Amino acid sequence: MFGGSDAAETTSLSCVQCGKPAHLQCPKCMELKLPREGAAFCTQDCFKASWTSHKSVHLKAKLSAPGTGENSSLVSEGWRYCIKKGQARTPKLPHFDWTGTLRPYPISSNLTVPAHIELPDWALDGTPKVEPNSDLQHVVEIKTPDQIERMRETCRIAREVLDAAARMIRPGVTTDEIDRVVHEATITAGGYPSPLNYHFFPKSCCTSVNEVICHGIPDSRKLEDGDIVNIDVTVYYKGVHGDLNETYFVGNVDEASRQLVQCTYECLEKAISIVKPGVRFREIGEVINRHATMSGFSVVKSYCGHGIGELFHCAPNIPHYSRVWRDRMWPDGWTVVTADGKHSAQFEHTLLVTETGVEVLTARLPSSPKAYPWLNA
Repeated sequence: MFGGSDAAETTSLSCVQCGKPAHLQCPKCMELKLPREGAAFCTQDCFKASWTSHKSVHLKAKLSAPGTGENSSLVSEGWRYCIKKGQARTPKLPHFDWTGTLRPYPISSNLTVPAHIELPDWALDGTPKVEPNSDLQHVVEIKTPDQIERMRETCRIAREVLDAAARMIRPGVTTDEIDRVVHEATITAGGYPSPLNYHFFPKSCCTSVNEVICHGIPDSRKLEDGDIVNIDVTVYYKGVHGDLNETYFVGNVDEASRQLVQCTYECLEKAISIVKPGVRFREIGEVINRHATMSGFSVVKSYCGHGIGELFHCAPNIPHYSRVWRDRMWPDGWTVVTADGKHSAQFEHTLLVTETGVEVLTARLPSSPKAYPWLNA
């Protein structure tokens, strides 16, 4: 994951994440010839913890150097919406080696948030202030009773918002329409949709269709019969975030997609079943990796689970695997797709580790849509 460099060159550098002496450098920063001071890390753990904010450095560097090789495909105004707030994606596609059949469609303007809603610190200018440099990026926080109660309330709202979005899914509906439902349901509950303007992300949720692994941007493409779509919702309410996602079937899907989604659901359930004090993070990844492999699937290894609370992303990082796998990113700087163009599925819950086990704060409700045949059975 890291590029190496001569020890004599890096001993004077400090880790971007924790400030300790750094001997490793981000390989993408090296490729882009960015200053070493902003690309140094002491360990892979610090690199992973910093990735959410650090990756924006790469995109900004590319956009500031138009007309040179790979960068020439990124200079179209229609692809700068992740840097320029409110910029819509245009139908004209840049040159890119698309891995699957999905293509980006235009996106609508950012939705507004009423003045009475409590805002996270990135809501106005797109830049998180507290999160990147917080001690909680490398120290796991033990939540107070007050934080836990606020998390329970926020996660319940997030679940209800996701369920409202799930009821929208059918052929002919656009992911932009789903995003609007997420936005309005969140605002109605008194919350703020955490993804909105987070590092300039232009929408209120992520919608990842077919080969998109994560961070898909809702747009004007209509869902088609046979698609699978992941909806990732995070709500900010009473100073804390609640995060969950599920992958849904659109109309009649093929057997391979059905098995993929069911296996992914089972991976999460099996992982949750072992969570309790004393269990190592790596054991969670081992359970997931084992079940996926035995079912004929592989695990995406470039993205991890994460801690959450008063920060959107914080320690610990929770790997989904036992030992990074190839994926590709679209020129928008957000949409991550499988390298082979095959479908990808994902499920996520916010979990509270208790003295004796685990509480699933974003668990499905009796009113949740009956989206999965294996649960109905």
